[in-house]
Amino acid sequence: MKKRLTLVILVLVLLAGLPGLAQEPYKLPPKAVLDIIDAPPTPRVSMNPARDTMLLIDSESMPAIAYLSQPIYRIAGIRITPMNNSVQVLSFSTGLTLKKVKDGTTKKIALPAGIKFAAPRWSADGQYAVFPRYLDNGIELWVLNIAAGEAKALTPAALNMVVGGGMGWTPDNRHVLVHMVPDGRGKEPEEPRVPIGPNVQVSGGRAVKTATYEDLLKTPYDEKLFDYYATSQIVEVDITTGQSRKIGGPGIYTGVNPSPDGNCIIVSRIKKPYSYSLPYSGFARSYEIWSKNGDLVKVVADLPPNEGIPMNGVPTGPRSLDWQPLKPATLLWTEALDGGDPEKDVPFRDKFMAQPAPFTAEPKEVLKLQHRAGGLTWFATPGQALASESNWKKRWRTTYLVDIDQPQTAPRKIFDRSTQDNYADPGSPVMTDTKTGDRLVLQDKDWIYLQGTGASPQGDHPFLDRMDLKTLKKERLFQCQDPSYDTFIDFDGASRNRIFISSESKTEPPNYYILDLKTKKKQALTDFKDPAPQLTKIKKELVKYKRDDGVELSGTLYLPADYKEGQRLPVVIWAYPYEYSDASTAGQIRGSVNRFTFYRGTSQLFYVVAGYALLDNATMPVIGDPKTMNDTFIKQIVANAKAAIDKLDQMGVGDPKRVAVGGHSYGAFMTANLLAHCDLFAAGIARSGAYNRTLTPFGFQSERRTLWEAKDTYINMSPYMFADKIKTPILMIHGEMDDNSGTFPIQSERLFAALKGFGAQARLVMLPYERHGYSARESVLHVLAEMIGWCDTYVKNKK
Repeated sequence: MKKRLTLVILVLVLLAGLPGLAQEPYKLPPKAVLDIIDAPPTPRVSMNPARDTMLLIDSESMPAIAYLSQPIYRIAGIRITPMNNSVQVLSFSTGLTLKKVKDGTTKKIALPAGIKFAAPRWSADGQYAVFPRYLDNGIELWVLNIAAGEAKALTPAALNMVVGGGMGWTPDNRHVLVHMVPDGRGKEPEEPRVPIGPNVQVSGGRAVKTATYEDLLKTPYDEKLFDYYATSQIVEVDITTGQSRKIGGPGIYTGVNPSPDGNCIIVSRIKKPYSYSLPYSGFARSYEIWSKNGDLVKVVADLPPNEGIPMNGVPTGPRSLDWQPLKPATLLWTEALDGGDPEKDVPFRDKFMAQPAPFTAEPKEVLKLQHRAGGLTWFATPGQALASESNWKKRWRTTYLVDIDQPQTAPRKIFDRSTQDNYADPGSPVMTDTKTGDRLVLQDKDWIYLQGTGASPQGDHPFLDRMDLKTLKKERLFQCQDPSYDTFIDFDGASRNRIFISSESKTEPPNYYILDLKTKKKQALTDFKDPAPQLTKIKKELVKYKRDDGVELSGTLYLPADYKEGQRLPVVIWAYPYEYSDASTAGQIRGSVNRFTFYRGTSQLFYVVAGYALLDNATMPVIGDPKTMNDTFIKQIVANAKAAIDKLDQMGVGDPKRVAVGGHSYGAFMTANLLAHCDLFAAGIARSGAYNRTLTPFGFQSERRTLWEAKDTYINMSPYMFADKIKTPILMIHGEMDDNSGTFPIQSERLFAALKGFGAQARLVMLPYERHGYSARESVLHVLAEMIGWCDTYVKNKK
């Protein structure tokens, strides 16, 4: 036995010495990075609907890898944690503090030591908030009484948080509808040790084009697990007495929405047959109306799985069911008039239907739109709303003022613009909540209020306007000014002269204030400190430059705190490609250098701490007709990259021979393509990317053609097909449990195998238990160590 153990140890030692076969211990980045990562997170702020109370929410920084490694089931497009009957949650809140706006007094809420919970949900009257508390054996429903400043458990640890959101308020603000584990559920189904036969899928009779999804159902046993964990019992809980009553019977419910009068409920129920090609959101379902006691009143629609939906299309039949605000119980929904196919030439694409209780009369058509409906935003006048529609071919959005109660009234055009034209964005309406939970546009006679980012050639400068609905004339009430970045949150009660804002700058973290619009005086409501004051002197500026064809580009340049003018630094360019219809919108400035910089997670910003110049969010536009722009993808991203390097060279801050390029997801795809098709870079960092587009044959990003319609484009855009051309050192990082559509881990594994076959300098880091983004502290620190170490070797210290 001793000899055998010695032999095993010897073999393991020998294997560890071979390239490509070792599992390495987790690494740590430089201490300067470690100190920043371990700084406590700034509390989040949630204001109650009455805007008289703030809830300061503490949260944990990062989970441990031990938490991520707990058993989960990857089925139906989700990850289920069996120990507490929930989808896997990666970040928890840990503490609550109430703060009164009027006098600034605070009260720390007494909670059990080590508590972990999800974000609280306010009642519409702002007097209570409920939240789920996560335990090792289940989930409890808790309520926070604002007046008393106390929180308590309302239910045993039996909430079901797998599908449907778990909980929601009723209009009376005293009851919560929750999904509970059914009584007497029994033991989890046992997986058969011996299969009864092969697992079979069948196609035939109709075309079914679907995206590439992770974590789908694969076997009948998967179906049984999904049934077991997703089935719930709807229960109404009284938040004052804790008493509960069941509503209806057990089922798989993805939505439970009470009517404004509280007498009816819209229920979305998942039904069989399940799809093995789609996540549960695409399964067969029925939309039903129940009484408040759970009796079936009406089946509105019984819909098949969403297989076979046209590319960029929508399902046929009723969708987006909801209640019309300010009516006791009037049901509204949308239906496609083009068979859900955006390629069909039809005069109208969508219609809205309405049906009031008791739902016995025929539904009435109340609105038709030429393009795809984008939803309704309601006014306090019953029936009046803003209706938006989107033209996907033009990337255009139009908003109308409509009257649902008077369908004969012609819609009036209010806004009409390109969805990519940030400079022309009028903003979105300021909303208010009624005491029963209806969310309405805030209106003073003919005036409504609009808040927006205020994008401009000088960067974002958020604003608050008021607009006369009759004349469409606007008046600017507020706009932030350099050097701060101030955003409107809400009005202070009925006053229109005092507003809540969040204010930050390059050196000051976001804090909440009340701003008097007349006197311009600010009253501080919070005083959050800089979590990493040692980074205050890091330099940040907006850099503008042009591509060789005249397209305007930009990025945010970060330089180390000790940078001396004229010093040429090693450079990292971090980017993500976006598609645009024209050069004028592609070149617009997005974001602001006046914002405070948080250094968190696996952010590329840590390169600055390690002594690099970082051009962050370097614009990588791909411009052209939405159907054919990818035909010139490679040419355009190479031109974008060259323009960025040339600019930093002209500024004298970057060494053009020591430049790395990096990106995450589609940015990783861009990185690999740049290394395959140009020699501008000394190294590349590609995280969680897809590199073989033949494995995403029914479209990716904004590509609207299939592989069989655009073979040359799919192949020419696949860096995997040009692995023999990649001579630049490339670091690839991927989560072993990537859950993002299209970026399966095999994408990185196959590209690495190809690179290895050609002797390229490559390193593949597969992170255990990680998704598309990386969460565990050990993983985050390791990724930062890998990224900095790779660039130190092949960029900073390039021979």
